[in-house]
Amino acid sequence: MQGRVALVTGGGGGIGEAAARLFVEEGGSVALVDTSAEALDAVVGRFGEKAHPIVADVSKESEAKRAVEAALQRFGALHALVNIAGVRVYRALAEASAEDWQLILGVNVLGTAYCCKAALPALRKAGGATIVNVSSVYGVMGRKGMGQYDTTKAAVLGMTRALAVEEAPHAIRVNAVLPGSTITPYHVKRAAAQGQSEAELRKRTANENLLGRWAEPREVGYAILFLSCAESSYITGTELLVDAGRSIL
Repeated sequence: MQGRVALVTGGGGGIGEAAARLFVEEGGSVALVDTSAEALDAVVGRFGEKAHPIVADVSKESEAKRAVEAALQRFGALHALVNIAGVRVYRALAEASAEDWQLILGVNVLGTAYCCKAALPALRKAGGATIVNVSSVYGVMGRKGMGQYDTTKAAVLGMTRALAVEEAPHAIRVNAVLPGSTITPYHVKRAAAQGQSEAELRKRTANENLLGRWAEPREVGYAILFLSCAESSYITGTELLVDAGRSIL
């Protein structure tokens, strides 16, 4: 990533922060996008001048465009886009409301589409650029209780394949990372609100994958890093599962 600039949405914590940290460690610069100024300030404070915070709601096309423009103004170029920003809805499809659909589609699908569209002119200009869209193992698996979320993650895979085909003439590689259960501050806080400790949370997925544990954000971040740099130069349009074998059980 030496000399390369990445824009990471959902950069205020979890997988986004982990990926950004790896980019900086490898010599890159990172524009971090999130809706929380407080979360961004905490992350950027640890990264120094190599990171730039941008508060934006990517479910709005104008905000996604503004975020890309802010990154270009700060760093002068853009070589990698990583779409991680997402929201969750815990509800069966039979009970899904129109409001929930609008929320989750707006962030998870349209937010990804808007950021890609806004970033493409700069990525085309950069040459050898990359886009990594973060989907989920449940974008290729079925389960109960999170159908809206999983539907959006399947949609991201379709978008990834189409964009890989469309942008190949511009030397932009487009890939997706599909994480399994990943221990992030979001999950820890949600468990705490339900009276469950982090230790208890970590035991919950023991039988759900081949390795018997949650992923750490940095483990997913390595996959994002790989697909964002020259070491993956012959890979585009692919879906990289980082799921400890969950998808084959």
